[in-house]
Amino acid sequence: MPPHLLPALTATARARAHPEGTPCSACGAATLADRPDATVVRHAGTVVKAHAPGTDPDQLTARLATAAHLPGVLLPPLTPAAADLHGRLVTCWPFGTPVDPDDPDAAPWEAAGTLLARLHRTEPPTALPPMRGPVKAARAVARIAGRGEDADTVLRAWSALPAWARAEAPMPGPAALCHGDLHLGQLVRHPAPDGPWRLIDVDDLGLGVPAWDLARPAAWYACGLLPPQEWSRFLAAYREAGGPAVPADGDPWPALDVAARALTVQGAAQAIVRAERDGRRALDEVEQALVDACARMVSPVPVSVPAQLPPDSPT
Repeated sequence: MPPHLLPALTATARARAHPEGTPCSACGAATLADRPDATVVRHAGTVVKAHAPGTDPDQLTARLATAAHLPGVLLPPLTPAAADLHGRLVTCWPFGTPVDPDDPDAAPWEAAGTLLARLHRTEPPTALPPMRGPVKAARAVARIAGRGEDADTVLRAWSALPAWARAEAPMPGPAALCHGDLHLGQLVRHPAPDGPWRLIDVDDLGLGVPAWDLARPAAWYACGLLPPQEWSRFLAAYREAGGPAVPADGDPWPALDVAARALTVQGAAQAIVRAERDGRRALDEVEQALVDACARMVSPVPVSVPAQLPPDSPT
């Protein structure tokens, strides 16, 4: 990151939150994220994001226009186009209250399912590029070559996926408007602190296979990391809202299998990189569960993936 980017972002957020020199008194100000692919700062009710180096400005503009067109689904931007700041594209957003990671029982699974279904059923207002989910998965997997036995297991599972899931061929149709990187961290309440839930982060928004947006919770459910009741809440809400990624009833797994496997591999690859970065010689329990799931994918013994919910699960 350029050395002056973070101070410049902070100044931009403050200026946007306090136009024409209005006073600033006890405003909430914080760095919300500072990664190579994104730096995000907040000042009062304004959030400013520096997007990844190399972000295509035309594609980002199309994604911003889509968010502005769907204010009931996606958090709308404060400006219609990105600005250049120290060589990075920067966008401005209203602040929303995120999901509380310390209160898993309050996780908005129904809202996530409903918002996704509405997104997938919407005709985009402008031409959009492909959803970037498979490309991000491929980049995660590319980082683990030569990193040991667990990495070899993950790479074997990756190679068994269809070419489209590895970003080596076009995604099959019919294409839907997709978020591209759905997880609970991509939901906020707006207006803060207790308004309706909205999806955030348009960086991966585009056209593609809608099952990809359900694949992370599906993968965690299949790996035993997401309780059946929470998966049931999410899936039932998606179906109730007419989501096209899965049949309206019956077994959803044939529609979800490929994408769920791809997201499992991506998560396992990220876990290996994270453990090495943190100087850990062993994966934690969750990380190991993802790698073990990759091993089962390429095992000669058939894998039994839970396709239906337990009889006592809510529907």
